[in-house]
Amino acid sequence: MDREFDIVIYGATGFTGQLVVEYMASACPDGVSWAIAGRSPEKLAQVRDAVGAPADLPLVIADAARPETLTTLAARARVVVSTVGPYQLYGSELIAACAQAGTAYVDLCGEPLWMREMIDAHEATAKRTGARIVFSCGSDSIPFDLGVWTLQEAAKARFGIPAPRVKGRVRHMKGSASGGTVASLKATLAAITRDPKLGLLLASPFALTPGFKGPHQPTGLLPEYDGTIGCWVAPFIMAPINTKNVHRTNLLAGHPYGTDFVYDEMIVAPGLGDMGRVAAEALAKMNPLGGDKGPKPGEGPSRQERESGCYDLLFVGLMPDGTRLDAVVTGDRDPGYGSTSRMIAEAALCLLLDVGGGGGIWTPGALMATPLRRRLQAGAGLTFTAG
Repeated sequence: MDREFDIVIYGATGFTGQLVVEYMASACPDGVSWAIAGRSPEKLAQVRDAVGAPADLPLVIADAARPETLTTLAARARVVVSTVGPYQLYGSELIAACAQAGTAYVDLCGEPLWMREMIDAHEATAKRTGARIVFSCGSDSIPFDLGVWTLQEAAKARFGIPAPRVKGRVRHMKGSASGGTVASLKATLAAITRDPKLGLLLASPFALTPGFKGPHQPTGLLPEYDGTIGCWVAPFIMAPINTKNVHRTNLLAGHPYGTDFVYDEMIVAPGLGDMGRVAAEALAKMNPLGGDKGPKPGEGPSRQERESGCYDLLFVGLMPDGTRLDAVVTGDRDPGYGSTSRMIAEAALCLLLDVGGGGGIWTPGALMATPLRRRLQAGAGLTFTAG
């Protein structure tokens, strides 16, 4: 594909966008041409200078309110990185442009209703043009998507079959949800208020697997004692998007986890016995969407806070005979910002340099699990272990 740029980062002046630019400035291999895009050339130049990017880094003007600029952007790039959310408000025209132009695309989307809308509207076009569109290339949902993939690889290597039941358990997470994530969740709830039928789609674990519906899945909506790991667990706010992406990976990859696969995610409550139960109930009542606390879109934690963040995810596979197999994913940065900015940049480089594959609307796991996992371990501070 003969394009002016290999990679263009769209939304470079936003908080997360700046972090992606900063990481790309240090991690982009020689010979890869890249640019940054946004509405204001002055702000783009400020970001370029502030993060130490090359002084001659090209600046591209693109604005969601001017769809023709997105069409031009898609035509100039081999891969577009979008950090402009909520995507249901600002992302549809760019998906359409990339699908039509055959341009690869990655984003940080955790908005399943919009993702399903884009699948229905543009997957056929993407398949025809060869556009590889990959949603959810940040902390939602790469660590979970590739965590399940890692566990199932180990299960098949050891037992010859995948684990039909997998539990994702967040053992530790230091860091906050990004302002963009919270804004996206609020936009999704607003969409359901306007059209209550969308609530049924959001509640379905198979909302992103059109044409396939697997077995009943745990809802994860109430605290419970998990006897498998000997801890109380509580609802995990990002489970509704992560579980949908895991099931879509299974579908797109030809059901390597089986058509009877059951998966859920919950967060481990600290404490034992009654203390654990109380902690789980308290976690379940926390509402990050309420009030005006927390970061707004474009805001985020300090560098020290980002670099002191971390996460530890446990994936427990239960085989038909009851044998247990574990996989663990860790990250050495705040998941919502520091780790996410590295993951999406490496996903873009992986699409550009490591994988081919046909056009369509993909998950990270289904299109590039092995090379992306290798990249994340080498440069983005993640670890993946199983055994």
